Amino acid sequence: MHRRILAPGALAAASLLLAIPASAASFSPGAPGIGDPYYPNYGNGGYDVSHYDLRLKYQPATDELEGTATILARTTQDLSSFDLDFLLDVSEVRVNGAVASFTTSGQHELVVTPKTPLPKGTPVTVVVRYSGVPSTKSAYGFNTWHRTPDGAVAADEPEAAWWWYPSNDHPLDKATYDVSVAVPDGTQAISNGTLQSTSSKLGWTRYSWRENKPQATYLTTLAVGKFDITTGTSEGGVPVVNAYSKDLGDNDGAARASVERTGELVDWLSGYFGPYPFASAGGYVPDTTTGYALETQTRVYYSPKQFANGSNTSVVVHELAHQWYGDSVSLKGWKDIWINEGFARYAQWLWSEHEGEGTTQELADYVYASHPADDAFWTVKPGDPGPDDQFDIAVYDRGALAIQALRNEVGDDAFFAILKGWPQEHAYGNASVADFRAYAERVSGKSLSALFDTWLFQPTKPAAPAARGAAIAGKAGTVAQPKSWKKIAATNDVH
Repeated sequence: MHRRILAPGALAAASLLLAIPASAASFSPGAPGIGDPYYPNYGNGGYDVSHYDLRLKYQPATDELEGTATILARTTQDLSSFDLDFLLDVSEVRVNGAVASFTTSGQHELVVTPKTPLPKGTPVTVVVRYSGVPSTKSAYGFNTWHRTPDGAVAADEPEAAWWWYPSNDHPLDKATYDVSVAVPDGTQAISNGTLQSTSSKLGWTRYSWRENKPQATYLTTLAVGKFDITTGTSEGGVPVVNAYSKDLGDNDGAARASVERTGELVDWLSGYFGPYPFASAGGYVPDTTTGYALETQTRVYYSPKQFANGSNTSVVVHELAHQWYGDSVSLKGWKDIWINEGFARYAQWLWSEHEGEGTTQELADYVYASHPADDAFWTVKPGDPGPDDQFDIAVYDRGALAIQALRNEVGDDAFFAILKGWPQEHAYGNASVADFRAYAERVSGKSLSALFDTWLFQPTKPAAPAARGAAIAGKAGTVAQPKSWKKIAATNDVH
């Protein structure tokens, strides 16, 4: 992906004066960051969003986007002004119906000052009118808006929203969404959730999508282009919507042979993780040049490159596993990325076992033996990898190895109870690695602090006995490579 270099900034621009009655002196600006140490200026303080209503018009030929975003929120402090994360050109902002003043700050902050200050606990409706050419905008040296020959795609992690709608851009502030997009006739607009309606007028077709469960901003996607759209329902009753660019060329067959199995794989994963948490599932494969896939909620983004060597159900399993681990249950802070990536990788190991191409233990043995003690792989701590190593392969492979160690420690009965119970315990919310450890201890009845410390937080290769029975002692070259390994390794660029 891209490295992000963030200028140091104050994490808190205001104090919460909880004991003092609201007065002119008590109103202060919301912080320009939500408080995440990995990305100090991502998200914002002072309010909590409940719903985004995005009404957009996009012209693929010129990459021009026009929009009106209506944001429903509630203040969490006595607020004199607040920030939104956004890059496009704003023409008007209204707060609770009144015109508000606004300016920009830093690399991606829109600073809004309401006509009158907002007391803590006030319901707020913010309307932002805007326009611009997203492909011309950058922040911190990168751009996450992907133009395609027939449109564009918004899908990236940990940020993508700034290029197409104003938001409180951090997973801690999840919200429901209505995304309505007008595009020229013959072009489609795809987003998260369920398609509520389509309508055509004067050469434009409007697609209105709704995600009725809380969704993190980076999991919100928009794809505009010329697609072949397939619909169906899984055997378990989950509606499935998939879309394929009409220009996938030689990758078209392999993409369909993989993504069209979404319904089957959702049902299979439900056996491990519990009922599918959303009203629809699916994925889309646009004509992009990026190499990664991303678990955009209910509508997974896949790069055509994922299918360059043939079909790959393993990548579909990975991204669908995220619907439980990462989407329904989202991280509290970006340091908790292991809960997303370790479990999505472990789902691939479970699929390997299901397919008879290597058990989870055989895969754990192979990962352990493939990295000698002096390999930099072991210096990355999956439980808190740091922003530069957030998507390092160790977060995925060492992260899955930690899950196998947990399984060996608590036994299969407790392990699979944890695997299924966790997404229900924190459904549609946020949780941390510490929360997961506490949950695993409660279900298993065992103290797991040493195991978690060894496998997730120590920058060294764990001694094999620390796995408490895992047969992972060995040297590189002495453990056979499982048949599924190359398929799994081919997904190393996914999220």
